[in-house]
Amino acid sequence: MLEGKHAVITGGGTGIGLSIAQALAGAGAEVTITGRRAEVLEAVAGPGLHPLVMDVTEESSVTRGVAQAVAARGPVQICVPNAGIAEGQSIRKTDLDAWRRTMRTNLDGAFLTIRACLPSMTETDWGRVIAVSSIAGIRGLRGAPAYTASKHGLVGLIRGLSEDFLGTPFTFNALCPGYVDTEIVSRNQSSIAERTGMSAEDALAVMVKANRHRRLLDAEEVAAAALWLCGPGSQSVNGQTIEIAGGQM
Repeated sequence: MLEGKHAVITGGGTGIGLSIAQALAGAGAEVTITGRRAEVLEAVAGPGLHPLVMDVTEESSVTRGVAQAVAARGPVQICVPNAGIAEGQSIRKTDLDAWRRTMRTNLDGAFLTIRACLPSMTETDWGRVIAVSSIAGIRGLRGAPAYTASKHGLVGLIRGLSEDFLGTPFTFNALCPGYVDTEIVSRNQSSIAERTGMSAEDALAVMVKANRHRRLLDAEEVAAAALWLCGPGSQSVNGQTIEIAGGQM
């Protein structure tokens, strides 16, 4: 289905990013997976999966990295800004450095990645930008105002771009998953327990209950939505926030 297509996925060495990368590669795409840790990327590299060390918080790193990917595998036709951090903290305890760290990764990183990928994409006749946002991109997430703001900003970026490119063969959508069974949820479990004094089991239950079907999502469920957006019949799905959380949010 995606033979001849080149995808770039940030944060592609673990979790949701890796699952999306594997799904796209399984459909025939050549996938550049980026991240800051070479050893993580190299551990999962294989047929169709090409590691590239790139830091989405650094403009020069993104510009250079995407240029290298294009030189090696051709125009980027699928751009998946997925890299992100999730740190829960009340507004009173959020200093400016913490705020900026969240925005640099979750919002600035997506902006830089999309901006670097678009020139080669728009030289072709087809393209998909699929940002990985969160349920925090469509509603407030208690105890995480900086994270919520960054994911709302990401949705706004996608909606704005979808308007800019109306009527073209390029679409822009955001995936908004609930809590997914990844390392980030494991870290959040420990963080919630530490902040609140809950047991680890109770902290996990808080996240499980936030998903409407009362279970953690599998990363493959999010990957399936990304693959669908790249498939036939998806061309009129544009500027959307696709909720993946077991029910209406």
